[in-house]
Formats: sequence, C-alpha cells, structure tokens
Amino acid sequence: MSSSEFIKCEVCGAPIHSYYKFCPNCGAPVKSTIVSRRVPTGVPELDKITEGGFEKGKTYLVAGETGTGKTIFSLQFLIHGAKNSEPGIYVTIDERPEALIADTRRFGWDLQQLVAERKLVIVPVRQYFAAKMWGKEMDVIVKNIVSELSKIQKTINAKRLVIDPVAPLVTMSTTEVTWTREYIRSLIFSIEDDIKTTNLITSEVPTGENSISRFGVEEFLASGIIVLGLAKVGNQVKRTLYVRKMRWTATNPVYYTFNIERGKGIVITGYLS
Repeated sequence: MSSSEFIKCEVCGAPIHSYYKFCPNCGAPVKSTIVSRRVPTGVPELDKITEGGFEKGKTYLVAGETGTGKTIFSLQFLIHGAKNSEPGIYVTIDERPEALIADTRRFGWDLQQLVAERKLVIVPVRQYFAAKMWGKEMDVIVKNIVSELSKIQKTINAKRLVIDPVAPLVTMSTTEVTWTREYIRSLIFSIEDDIKTTNLITSEVPTGENSISRFGVEEFLASGIIVLGLAKVGNQVKRTLYVRKMRWTATNPVYYTFNIERGKGIVITGYLS
C-alpha cells in the first residue's frame, strides 16, 4: 500500500490509514471527523479527541478528586474563550475573587486584565446567591439564580459559563436527594434555555469512590463528562484524563496522561499504557 494512503495522527503521531475514523494507537478521531458547531475547550489535544470541543450551548461536567486539576481546566476553558471573542463568567464557590486573581497571576495567568477588558466576570457565589436561596421554593431559587446569571451575561455578552463546583449551590438549600436531583435538572435546563452559554460545571469525587458526581444526576444531564484522575504507574503518579461521555461524538474509551504547565494549564502528553 502506498504511503499516500496513510496520514499521521495529530494526537500521538502514529501512521494510520486515511479512511480510518479513529487512530488505533491512541483512539483520537482523524481530522476529517472534526465538526464545526463546537466550542474549543482551550486544551488543543482534547479538541482533537472530541471532534472540535464542546457543543455550543450545552453543559459539561468535569469530575475528579481533590487536586486533579478541575479548577485549572475550568479557567483554561474561560481564558481561551476570553482571548477569542467569547467572554466568560466564573462562579467561584471556594475562593474570593481577589485571592483567585493573585493565585493565578503566580501561575502565569492574568485574570485581572481580562476582568478589566470585560472579557471575564468572577462571581463569588455567596454574595450573589446565598440570600436568595434560603427557605425558598425550587422554582423561585432556580429563577433567582438564572436571573442573576442572565444579568451578568448581558453585561459582557458572555458565551461561556463555569460553576466551580456546583454542589454548594445545592447543599445550602437542602440535603433531600429527590428534591436535589430535580433542582439540578431544572437549574441546568434553565441555564441552557435562558442564558444560552456553553457551560462547564465541576464535581469533586470523594477519594476512593467510584462515583463521578455529588448527587448522581449531573452525569445524566451533562452532554459530556471529563474525568480527571491520578494513576500510580510503578513509582510514579501520573495525571489522567478520560472522556467518560461526549454526546453525539465518536470518542474511544482511552485514558490520556497530562501535565499541568505554568502559563498553559493542562497539556495532554499521551495515553496511559
């Protein structure tokens, strides 16, 4: 067979038949399968794996244990958008905006400049939402949250939204499982219908557990799931990324390895052997 019938995989570099849809070496789709109506994630290698990134206007879940890179992934998604005419909203649960800006500056990311240029809004959750949630009915809570996010979205014409993590928007209201699941369903659908941003929510997985979300419903509502993890290989611990779900996208169940690099964020380096 002539060499012209082969192409090089853009992820791992292996030679593959030009008519293949996937690289048999690493599982990445070939270039011809990448579709247009996608929002780049900010991780170029992941965009190739997922046929161009996330579907516009949908919601995606990034799950993982503490320290696996969920917040870095989230900010990388927003920074890429902010630098490419897609302003974003970052709803932060665990950090004050000023502390987040200082920490990311040391990492090599200048969030303050993006905020000044109206390309990014950092929203501390308790300042905007806490008082609106206590003791209210579900539809009132969802309406209030979506209303506040919609106002912020209009101020910068935001195209991307991150809630990191989503759990505290729920647990400050109730611990009743059935109510919680219906609430999350209503919240996600309302954000998609009314705000129309491409959304990323994060969920912390308890160490040692097999679950990929806090309430057992996020994974069913999300259009895609990225699982970040840590794997021990010999005497080393490697960071892993696994596309658990990507609706209407041809992806293979492959564990990829990645590094966290200053000023860049998540950089996929290969696949876990």
